[in-house]
Amino acid sequence: MTDAATCGPAGGRNRIGRHARSLGALLLAGVLGGCTVLGPDFKAPEWASPASWFSDQRPKLTPVASMPAAEPVDPAWWSQFGDPQLTALVRMVAAQNLDVRLAAIRLEQARYQVAIAVSAELPQVNAGGGYLRQKSSRYGILTATQPNSSNASGTAAGVTGSPTRRFDPYDIFQGGFDASWELDLWGRVARSVESAEASAQSIAELQRGVLLTSIAEVARTYIFIRGAQAQLQIARDNLRIAQQSLNLTQARAAGGMTTDLDVANASAQLRRTAAEVPLIQQREAALINALSLLLGQGPNALRSQLETRKPVPPVPAVVPIGVPSDLVRRRPDVRRVEAELHAATADIGVAEAEFYPKFRMGGSVGVQALQFGNLFNLASSTFAVGPSLTIPIFEGGRLKANLKLQEARQQEAAVAFQRTVLTAWHEVDNAMTAYQTEQARRNELTRAVADSQRALGMAQSRYEQGVADFLTVLDTQRLLLGTQQQLQISTTNVSEYLVALYKALGGGWELDLPETPPEPAPKT
Repeated sequence: MTDAATCGPAGGRNRIGRHARSLGALLLAGVLGGCTVLGPDFKAPEWASPASWFSDQRPKLTPVASMPAAEPVDPAWWSQFGDPQLTALVRMVAAQNLDVRLAAIRLEQARYQVAIAVSAELPQVNAGGGYLRQKSSRYGILTATQPNSSNASGTAAGVTGSPTRRFDPYDIFQGGFDASWELDLWGRVARSVESAEASAQSIAELQRGVLLTSIAEVARTYIFIRGAQAQLQIARDNLRIAQQSLNLTQARAAGGMTTDLDVANASAQLRRTAAEVPLIQQREAALINALSLLLGQGPNALRSQLETRKPVPPVPAVVPIGVPSDLVRRRPDVRRVEAELHAATADIGVAEAEFYPKFRMGGSVGVQALQFGNLFNLASSTFAVGPSLTIPIFEGGRLKANLKLQEARQQEAAVAFQRTVLTAWHEVDNAMTAYQTEQARRNELTRAVADSQRALGMAQSRYEQGVADFLTVLDTQRLLLGTQQQLQISTTNVSEYLVALYKALGGGWELDLPETPPEPAPKT
């Protein structure tokens, strides 16, 4: 049996085993000493965090313009993009995102569960009253002790007094109060309250996690919208280049300097480029609707705000990521599983207390009369008071199995905590690597675009001079369009990977969670 924490006027700690010398001594010790809380006391688990994010064991990556730094994480990390519209959208999440509101409702439910658990610590008082019309059987418990015998007058044998009135219908009027209170001698109720509070904390951390995920999704979707708009502009720019090539081939064909084959190839290139525009427009529209859904709004509700093209939010030169030891205290999922471990530990104390007697004090006071007019007479008063004791003797192994079950659940919660912490460190490391390597890829694509633009200029010039065929121009155009699109995708990914990095870091806020009361249900 685990250690027991003692609370009461005397304070201190002691160990109470199951084999007490006598039940009376145990009850007396519990009443006089306060309460003995059975089960293990929860202690926050320890973890061995890395000394630094930038250890020698990490792969050596190419230095890039925006680098992580071991500086305090900015709680409003989205402001580092320097985009006021993104900041305004993020501030709408807590109040408008439906998942966050659902999490807030679940948190309210958990708090009510705590209130229910706390109510068990207090006496339960009830008031009642009633009226009863009743008639007793002539052959029931009020009859004589000699069965199957009655006299000629119909009076049951052995019945004295007025036999007729004894079995006539009569009225009973009564009312009063009754109260009961279970003395929490072994801490069963206290551990139940502790478990409920830890479960409520777990739900609160779940709400934080939903808020973090929703904010990250809003930022990611906004970045993808700006990326799609940039790709759309690239497609339109290349559409103009393709149109210029078509005009050039048509003019050369009219002058007899080339054939209709070049005109057909130029026209096909123009149509292929034009075909890219509807696909990007469809992706942009879907992303705007996705962002509207994240903010609890209808389709196209944000189109007027977002249809004006803006660049992808740029990343800052320095990205504060804190230190590894802060990660566990910042990430909501880690704090959630720690709270679940706390609840599972408290449930062991509840299971242990079930092995011990339950001592309850009860009583009632009221009035009872056969005539309503006598109900308020002092002589009609009734009362009853006394303790009750319930001792578990044989439960068919239920109590032992339940205790083993709670201990197994605690072990599961402990392993879940370790796994969540380890996963968090992996996610941060992977996000840092992706953020840096994507910047290196963007740098190479930037050079590739410059080379492709120069190559296209030379190909067009040579074609106009008649020293190169038009296929070279087409290949160069296609290469430029593809490289520009890849560069824009990489630029979008860099900003999106920064969002993923801050999500892996836990966001940055710890205590300032906005209250999101549920809105009233619509009237029907």
